[in-house]
Amino acid sequence: MKYFVIAGEASGDLHGSQLMASLKQYDPEAQFRFLGGDLMAAQAGSDPIIHYRNMAFMGFLEVIRHLHAILGFLGTARHAIDEWQPDAVVLIDYPSFNLRVAKYAHNLGYKVFYFISPKVWAWKEWRVKDIKRYVDRVYSILPFEVEFYRRHDYDVDYVGNPTVHEIAAALPAMPAWEDFSVQQGLDPTLPLIALVPGSRQKEIRDNLPSMLAAASRHTDCQMAIAAAPGIDDALYRSILEKHQVACPVVRDATWTLVRHARVALVTSGTATLETALLGTPQVACYRMNGSKWTYRVGSSMIKTKFVTLPNLITDEAIIPELLVHNCTVDAIDGWITSLLPKDSDARTAMLDGYGRMKAQLGTDHCTDVAAQRIVKECTA
Repeated sequence: MKYFVIAGEASGDLHGSQLMASLKQYDPEAQFRFLGGDLMAAQAGSDPIIHYRNMAFMGFLEVIRHLHAILGFLGTARHAIDEWQPDAVVLIDYPSFNLRVAKYAHNLGYKVFYFISPKVWAWKEWRVKDIKRYVDRVYSILPFEVEFYRRHDYDVDYVGNPTVHEIAAALPAMPAWEDFSVQQGLDPTLPLIALVPGSRQKEIRDNLPSMLAAASRHTDCQMAIAAAPGIDDALYRSILEKHQVACPVVRDATWTLVRHARVALVTSGTATLETALLGTPQVACYRMNGSKWTYRVGSSMIKTKFVTLPNLITDEAIIPELLVHNCTVDAIDGWITSLLPKDSDARTAMLDGYGRMKAQLGTDHCTDVAAQRIVKECTA
């Protein structure tokens, strides 16, 4: 069968590639066309119709400035669907774009599946109406979404979380700290603070300076930046030069860097879940422009108590969430100080919380379960 898959960012490219691999197991004749990245390209054996790095627009103003390009991408996706006539359209998060594609594909009679639901439980809850109308089935990767959708009279399938197995598979292949530190030019005798400032340019510009300033206070530690796929090293160099800080930039080894870190500073998103599954204490930092007005407006729009995945999954404050104007250098520094000692109460409490989170996520091989159900729906 023919599968048209859309992922609009780096994490979606990873999860999409895993789903493609699983689809090939249950449908050996599977063919793919896709909007995504290099990992999906490796599974499909072809280049993306549009690479996700060209679609990574963030925030209202950025979307408005690039509206012409976004409309062009939508036209390209619709044309590709018309031309190829897939058996299934599989959408991965990225709701502003994907729900428009869902409507188009549904109205033409194509089966539409959502793998990794948009975060409609946090904001823009009205999108549930479009999901109910245009999506045949949602395959959820967060256990609390089942009850959320049930309250909206829509049944979704929790299939497990792909990050659980992706990280479990990656851990045995990770080099030991002694080897990794030598490879990356790090000092094997000093504790490491990992800086994971996001996957988009604006996120990195907003968050990395505060992370650098806070981590730099810990002169008995070293720090390193995890470079995001699709982000040129020149961006990191320009920020380091502007703030007169020396810090190595580690590419293509984010999970290993975080795994070996004593503490990680992480921009809120999928990376907070990855860091929790890697077992590294963390501080979630999401500064944006830092204004109290932005915080008040954003808080009024968000419908949940928490914004980070470990806290949402467990419904408790496992990790600190330093958002917008609360994401100060002093606040970040305070949490680093409390988490660095191996026997600190804060560190122990966070690691215990990670255990509760893992129990709720379960052990099902997420993409295998989703792939089986997609193939079954398509052949019914």
